[in-house]
Amino acid sequence: MSEQVVSALQVRRVAFDLSSSPLHWIPDDPLSSHLINGIHLLLPAGELWFCRVYNKALPLVQDAQLRADVEAFIRQEAMHAQAHREGEQWLADQGLDVLGYRERIDALFHQLLGDAPLGQRWLQRRFLERHWLLARVGIVAAIEHFTGLLGDWCMNSDSWDKADPVVADLFRWHLAEEVEHRSVAFDLFEHLCRTQLGFYVSRQALMAIVFPLFLYFIAEGGRSLARQDPDPKGRRLARQTTVRVLLEIERIGRRNDNVPTFSLILNRTLRWLSPGFHPRTEGDTAQALAYIARSPAANAGASV
Repeated sequence: MSEQVVSALQVRRVAFDLSSSPLHWIPDDPLSSHLINGIHLLLPAGELWFCRVYNKALPLVQDAQLRADVEAFIRQEAMHAQAHREGEQWLADQGLDVLGYRERIDALFHQLLGDAPLGQRWLQRRFLERHWLLARVGIVAAIEHFTGLLGDWCMNSDSWDKADPVVADLFRWHLAEEVEHRSVAFDLFEHLCRTQLGFYVSRQALMAIVFPLFLYFIAEGGRSLARQDPDPKGRRLARQTTVRVLLEIERIGRRNDNVPTFSLILNRTLRWLSPGFHPRTEGDTAQALAYIARSPAANAGASV
């Protein structure tokens, strides 16, 4: 009987109370607050889609350690989705309509990126089904590149120390776990590709699609909330194009580091082009685990 392989990744429950947290949880910075709050609307559907895709990919994984890590990754992502669904409810409790944008995100992951996108059931034929599954695994790897680099930025920034501690901790806990599991999606995609050349070409092609879409949906999530802000300063974001939003992100990031600058995101993504790139070099696992160990939400969840 083969020895059971255990992943180093831990699945953690969290407990937090957002009831007293303000909409503009980063003081004097409604734009950054809206942009980050918009993630509550984007992630639940996206991370549950990760789980569905990876559950389909699991039977194809031949490496026992990788399989254990993928299983732990799935459980972590499910917990992230649950936490951000609570964040979505917090926004709704403040009188914001979250359903309009959420319906668009649900359509993206269920209809365009589902097993039979737009009803195209011919993709479910065995040969094409595997290629469509592999493409979606690659999309997850590209998205995880962004969550990993954002996690690394967050672990090395103290700008949220002055923000609402509950919201800040919720995002910091999540981003710390993104650093912790930053290599799993990349390793799974590489494992399932038949050749190194195919892996390299595929991940570049998929990143060319994911990069602009990721930036657009981050900007649109923030705009969808800003349109409903009773504060005129908060509504300013709603009138800006995606390009203008990126310029604002650059300005704010350089001024107070409340968000990562666009140039940081771009420069870190250019590393993806290297044939020798691997996410293991893009963050510090020990640093992430040290934050999780002192996270109020993670500690409260452990005692529930």
